[in-house]
Amino acid sequence: MSNLEAAPDEMVCGADKTHAGIELLVPRNVPLGGPRAMDVRRTLPQKQRSLIGAWCFLDHYGPDPVGESGGIKVPRHPHTGLQTVSWLFTGEIEHRDSAGFHAMVRPGEVNLMTAGRGISHSEFSTPDTTVLHGAQLWVALPDSARHMPPTFAHYRPEPLVGDGFSVSVFLGGLTVLNPRGADLHSHSPVATHTELVGAEILLQPGTSIRLDVKAHHEHGVLLDSGTLSVGVDELPVDHLAYLPPGSQEITLSAGAQPVRALLIGGEPLNEQILMWWNFVGRTHEEVVEYRRQWQAEIGAEPGDIISRRFGDFPEGEPDPLPAPVLPMVRLRPRD
Repeated sequence: MSNLEAAPDEMVCGADKTHAGIELLVPRNVPLGGPRAMDVRRTLPQKQRSLIGAWCFLDHYGPDPVGESGGIKVPRHPHTGLQTVSWLFTGEIEHRDSAGFHAMVRPGEVNLMTAGRGISHSEFSTPDTTVLHGAQLWVALPDSARHMPPTFAHYRPEPLVGDGFSVSVFLGGLTVLNPRGADLHSHSPVATHTELVGAEILLQPGTSIRLDVKAHHEHGVLLDSGTLSVGVDELPVDHLAYLPPGSQEITLSAGAQPVRALLIGGEPLNEQILMWWNFVGRTHEEVVEYRRQWQAEIGAEPGDIISRRFGDFPEGEPDPLPAPVLPMVRLRPRD
């Protein structure tokens, strides 16, 4: 998914100071396009926290009636230095990219696109989709991997199922501690370039689960629906709870309503990254050059000899998205 803000904020993101206990990240509404566009609720990045592990972007949307909003209509746009992670609860989205991959995003199936040195892709909700509901996330690539060739992966995890719970691990590995028998473990085969975890968690009312996690990882819990306590703290719907490194267990407890939540986490990136629009780089000069190259590619005429960082696209597709205007100042950290 593209960041469709007309004046996106620049952010230099690094490993944030950890806090004792849980930090609550409040969502902000961002429209994807025009006046009838679908709104998303963005919890990463924001002023107080820009990264959870290498996770650098989280948009949560729906349930959205496509007949009213028009759904997702995001034509070709570029990315650098990141991986996009698509996870749906309801609906279907068609993905097409300049590395030659064409796939459908469906509930319970993760689609992970690695931009590496540069890729462009489009996303459109399918004609049969009536309700869209899900999340779009980005993972910042470490410096050792950010110039790799672009690629794509698709995986449908087999849920871990127990008394009142279901856990689908789409990235990394996760263990559910089972007091009534053997612990349950799942590990995704999808390649990442830092230690990461991503999982959808469903809980029936009154159910609690204990998750075995790595003490050097930091984690976030996004509540999609229901009543949920993270440890002893109750989490409001649409909010993201940040849990700093240091814990080897996370306890999630459903209240009177069934719960759907996402767990993300990983080792702190410990690298400073600069995010602007759909680009992740390291310096002002890099991001300016990415924008220049994208604008040159989408404005090129047949036969023009230019460097095509973002690849070729099939004929007959909708016009690509132009990059927003750069701010009139040097891209810099947000205070």
